[in-house]
Amino acid sequence: MATAGKMLSGRIFNSKIRSQNVGGKERWLGYMIGPCGSLLFSAVMGTYLNVYYTDVLNLGTVWGGMFLVIFPIISKIIDAITNVIMGYIIDRTHTKQGKARPWLLLSAPLLTVTGILLFVVPSGNMTLQIIWVMLSYNLYYSVALTIYNMSHNLLVPLSTRNTAQRSVLAVFNNIATIMMSGILVALVFPMLIIPSLGTSKDLWITCMSILSCITLPLAFLEYYYTKERVTLEGGETKQREVPYSLQLKAIFTDKYILILLGYFLLSTLTSQLKNISLPYYCNYVLGTYSDGITQTMVSVLGGIPMGIGIFAVWPLAKKFGKKNLTVVGFVIFSLGSLICCLAPTNMPTVLVGQFVKNLGSLPSAYVFMALFSDALDHMEWKNGFRCDGLAMSVYSTITTAVAGVVTGIFNGALSGAGYLAPQIAANGEELQTVLDFIASQGWTTQIDPSLLKPLTDGSFTVALMQPETVTTVLVLFFLGIEVVSGLVYAGMLSFITVEKTVDKKLVIIRARQRVAVEASGEVWVEPEVRAAEEQKQMDAEAEEAYSKELRERCEKKGLNYEAELAKHVEAVRAKEEKQAGKERLAKIKAEEKAKKAAEKQAQRLAKLTPEQKQKRDARRLAQEKKDEARWQEEKAKGEAYYEKMQKALAAAEAK
Repeated sequence: MATAGKMLSGRIFNSKIRSQNVGGKERWLGYMIGPCGSLLFSAVMGTYLNVYYTDVLNLGTVWGGMFLVIFPIISKIIDAITNVIMGYIIDRTHTKQGKARPWLLLSAPLLTVTGILLFVVPSGNMTLQIIWVMLSYNLYYSVALTIYNMSHNLLVPLSTRNTAQRSVLAVFNNIATIMMSGILVALVFPMLIIPSLGTSKDLWITCMSILSCITLPLAFLEYYYTKERVTLEGGETKQREVPYSLQLKAIFTDKYILILLGYFLLSTLTSQLKNISLPYYCNYVLGTYSDGITQTMVSVLGGIPMGIGIFAVWPLAKKFGKKNLTVVGFVIFSLGSLICCLAPTNMPTVLVGQFVKNLGSLPSAYVFMALFSDALDHMEWKNGFRCDGLAMSVYSTITTAVAGVVTGIFNGALSGAGYLAPQIAANGEELQTVLDFIASQGWTTQIDPSLLKPLTDGSFTVALMQPETVTTVLVLFFLGIEVVSGLVYAGMLSFITVEKTVDKKLVIIRARQRVAVEASGEVWVEPEVRAAEEQKQMDAEAEEAYSKELRERCEKKGLNYEAELAKHVEAVRAKEEKQAGKERLAKIKAEEKAKKAAEKQAQRLAKLTPEQKQKRDARRLAQEKKDEARWQEEKAKGEAYYEKMQKALAAAEAK
């Protein structure tokens, strides 16, 4: 990585984010708009790639239906291995741009190329089709998406030590996910795009190639408008290489990380079963095949709470706590799933249940990564080193491994239940032949054949009524499992208390960093101050380069260099004044907000009687003593464990 590190030192690779505080451009461009391309394509793949395989390529019958059961599981084993390797690589990446962002840059072209390869499957030879599907699937999921997801998922934890700013970035990051999966994929696709694609392979290839190409510029946008402040806060001080075995021990002996990973394992399993079964459930249980309205209705009612959550979740999380809000949300989530199960074929009942369920899932959707980031900081305090790459590789391995298992389970259950894939007629003349074949098999079409309409390429898709066993499987996967899982998640997350003491742990981490720097004979400079000095130096170098280029340009065009330079200096000054004005305004607003909050609190206290104030103060004092006692106990255990891990690290370095 040394060569890459030198190459990435060029100014062209520098982040556009210069401030040590998270600002508007970083939130909007780096964490919301930038990830949209890859998130959109990934969400489309998660919902519709299996539909492409079963209904367009008709691979559901290959090897007696076992190909789509075995192939995803084997592929995800490969994917899980590459996730572990990628985590190892990221933890050993040291560049001026950080350790995760450089891989984000590499993933951009890979996502585009491999995304197109998923759909341009050769026709005719079944053996060649199978080989192409397996290779393209693994190139996309095991290589390109692994590199992107590993680096993308680390950006929030590595963005800043400021827990409030980091939590806001987590919300913006999840807004991007909700926008893509909850709006475009869940609303626009089933209503406008999928009905027009039908089972036409050429139309699928064209549509998905366009989506794949969108990922390229947006991934670059994400790279340039993010910054790894946590990675870079150590400056040029040499980082200690932590053995893989110690990192594994750190991760798998930390209760917070284990609980969060266990929760993520189960939630990924149930949510992916729900997502992969969504189009089938809407096509065969609640509505008719690609009718353009059923899936849209389910997604619209489910997506409304997600829109509300953008404005409601974070204020509530700050007031009641991220964990507390999430636990209550999952109880509501379970209730909504139960409402759906009462009448799974009744549209109004399902829509009401989906609304309630998604209302309950709001906290987990928006604040989970903030909790995970707090747990990573806790683990650094406890062990004396960070395990971001390995922790995220475990996190990503769960996603990938579960996806293969889920796809295998789903396709196996469909095949075993007797799923009947749609029949395809190339044109109107062939349609009657297809209808005669359906009748000869004793099957029934979903709608009257006279109502069938051709797709844009002139072909017809004839959907069939499914056996009761198939509809039962779809109801179980889309609705039934989440009745129980919501209560399980609430129970698991009730043990997460890391956010109560994370700020105290961050103070200790900073103090340790200072001791380490001074012990090496260097002068400690606060990361914020060092970043400002480095930025000042880079600005000076940029101005010097600009002045040189400006002089050459003026000589060529016969312009007055001094006059042009004066214009530039004035423009820079105006820009700096504008930025300073924005910062002053933001500071004034923050002070006014704090003042209003204090006044509001004072008004509430003024309404209390002396007895009520005394009781309130007594309760608060008792709680503070209780919290302080817990912190001192945790601190003592943590410091003892820290010493133990540091001795183990020193012993490993001595070998």
